[in-house]
Amino acid sequence: MSIRQNLTGVPDAIIKNRRAAEKNSMELNLFNQQIAEVKCSYSHSIKARNRAKVTSSDEAAKLVIPIWEDIDYRETFAVLLLSRSNTVLGLSKIGTGGISGVSVDVKLIFQAALLSCSSSIIAVHNHPSGNLTASDADIKITNKIKSAGVLLDISLLDHIIISSNGYLSMADEGFM
Repeated sequence: MSIRQNLTGVPDAIIKNRRAAEKNSMELNLFNQQIAEVKCSYSHSIKARNRAKVTSSDEAAKLVIPIWEDIDYRETFAVLLLSRSNTVLGLSKIGTGGISGVSVDVKLIFQAALLSCSSSIIAVHNHPSGNLTASDADIKITNKIKSAGVLLDISLLDHIIISSNGYLSMADEGFM
């Protein structure tokens, strides 16, 4: 049996194995470069004892209305993230739309809820028109969020529609 060698004196089998290893290494490196690492985090600067507690729709509305940007200009959807004792873990903006609507991705709502280890949430959005009536779209998205929450064991406590004129609690009004 003879071993075939190339001009460098290295057996062909060794060169073939090296090329295969280099190719696999290159493919592995390309694979690593083509997939971004996703890092999700939740952080807060308010100590637990200093966090607001929500026990009613009125308290929730009073927390968010003063800090809501563009309340009379464009529609925005957010969620209040709550602990098991209904202390506020945070407010997460889900989407910003135009003057008459906002696109709401339920996956983003529960991404925020899961990252913050929320036990429950309160959906909040504004009506720039000042109209405090729940639309068919408002009722539909409320039911969709509530159904998704059941699966994840994260309760939707309320969906509050706010404006500079006040607020409407969909829970208080019997829409939930």
